[in-house]
Amino acid sequence: MGQRFTDRVTLVTGGAGGIGRAIARAFAREGATVVLAGRDESALIGAVKEIQAEGGRADHVVADLTVPDDAAAMVAAVIGRHGGLHVAVNNAGILDATGPVADVDDDAWRRLIDVNLTGVFLSMKHEITHMRAHRGGAIVNVSSNIGAHQRLPGMAAYAASKAGVSALTRAAAIDHIADGVRINAVSPGASDTPMSLRPGETRADRDERLKASIPAGRPSDPSEVADAVVWLASDESAYLVGHDMVVDGGTTA
Repeated sequence: MGQRFTDRVTLVTGGAGGIGRAIARAFAREGATVVLAGRDESALIGAVKEIQAEGGRADHVVADLTVPDDAAAMVAAVIGRHGGLHVAVNNAGILDATGPVADVDDDAWRRLIDVNLTGVFLSMKHEITHMRAHRGGAIVNVSSNIGAHQRLPGMAAYAASKAGVSALTRAAAIDHIADGVRINAVSPGASDTPMSLRPGETRADRDERLKASIPAGRPSDPSEVADAVVWLASDESAYLVGHDMVVDGGTTA
């Protein structure tokens, strides 16, 4: 257990999933009160219990971040229950609408953009509004190494959504650093989560498939991404503004 976030409240969207869950646990281990947000309440409750079993403080909020009122209510709930919001990690995202651009389904495109990009915008809008009225805070958006950093066949829609997150992060950082709100991004590569598995693929099969394309020879452990997020949100990185930290084992080096 560390102390870097003692007496601070941290919100993690997509907090029940692989990387989000690791991020939430990492902040709790550093003393934060962590609020996990997402659509699946049973998964959120399970993640909260996991943190509490380790001695951490955690809570959850059910929210669909493609809905503007849900995003506003999420932030209001965190503030109402815990007295403030000091750190926000906008991690919620999906991998969908795969295939060549000409074959991407219109509804799948809209859903992907709504979750991956609009959800980050709506969350930040309300997080920043509170933070700039209360002496600042830190926001870390979870983007991807697919997008601003590389493109892959059949991944155009996902790349567009995540490139948007990277650009939105940098633009928001410029807009709000004078308000005391410091905004950065982390762009993970393949990580040991269900999202990295193809249909019917085992973890061993995935690891063998990725070995040749990742210089480090393996996908990341979600905790390695979480460590980067925690550092970016901490006072140790106080001079980083609008940075997009790639955590991909050298894939895009």
